[in-house]
Amino acid sequence: MIIGAQELLKRVKEEKLVENLSSRELENPEGAGFDLRIGELYELEGEGFLGIEERKTPDAKLIAKFEEGNLNKAVLEPKRYYAMKTVESVNMPDDLVAIMTPRSTLFRSGVYIFGGQTPPGYKGGLTMGVYNFREDMLELEMGARVVHIMFFEVKGESNLYRGQWQGGRVSMNQKEKQV
Repeated sequence: MIIGAQELLKRVKEEKLVENLSSRELENPEGAGFDLRIGELYELEGEGFLGIEERKTPDAKLIAKFEEGNLNKAVLEPKRYYAMKTVESVNMPDDLVAIMTPRSTLFRSGVYIFGGQTPPGYKGGLTMGVYNFREDMLELEMGARVVHIMFFEVKGESNLYRGQWQGGRVSMNQKEKQV
């Protein structure tokens, strides 16, 4: 079952379910979730590796960051993949899982955000992939609403997140063992 906006706002106040929400989302959220804003944009450089026991992500170079009161912009180059982190962070309780989907203005513009799910027990910032499928660039204001997060109830007992991405890091500095 999808959790409605009023219940989510209650959990934001009581449990800090989502931190750093915009005043728009705190006062009048739309739909059954919250719109999240782009906070950081990264270019990915170098090779990666995904093995059975170990993994390594490409290096992430910060190219744009949201700063309250400053109008920072970034350009998404054509046919290019980026990583992004939201302004907001989450504190997932053991009875909820979250799923993120891109806002329609992006895919109507030929840009897609690769979200995913956020499991029970995860705490931290949210990192996703962004790809510009078009032949043209897209200018993007940092702090713009780019993704919608919806929360679903978990029935029964679940295992809490215990992975190494806890806290919201974007990439890793070296090859590491998977947990």
